[in-house]
Amino acid sequence: MTRRTPWWKGPRGEWYVVAQGGIFALIAFGPSSLPGLPAWPRMLEFPGRALGAMLLALGVTICAAAVLRLGRNLTPLPHPRDDCRLVETGPYGWVRHPIYSGLILATFGWALIAQGWLTLLWAALLLVFFDIKSRREEVWLLERFPAYADYQRRVRKLIPLIY
Repeated sequence: MTRRTPWWKGPRGEWYVVAQGGIFALIAFGPSSLPGLPAWPRMLEFPGRALGAMLLALGVTICAAAVLRLGRNLTPLPHPRDDCRLVETGPYGWVRHPIYSGLILATFGWALIAQGWLTLLWAALLLVFFDIKSRREEVWLLERFPAYADYQRRVRKLIPLIY
């Protein structure tokens, strides 16, 4: 009898999806402030919400465009599907992980709308998490696609022209 691998030790990066869900739950439902943290500056309430709404809309738009471009290659797991192909056009010509980029923008937008210092911290945590998750994902993509190394040299990871 063979032993099944626990889901959190899954060979396709299943634990990343669970951790990602936890961070999303913190952003959406977690505390936005703690006693002792300063209140959101009153003069930044309206501009913060306006900028937040723009970032949220931009992030959702980028995510939607990336999901549509990825098509059948889409998987929540960092391990690529067995029948996938390398996508380098559309939003994937701007950054290698546009879904992550869009989600990061959207969560920072949400944090500005919610106007909570902790919500901003949770959004920053998501940025760090997606950087870590994408590193593992890129190891698998390099194994699958020899052309991925050239793609890495040409296209930034998460932020166009910067990172």
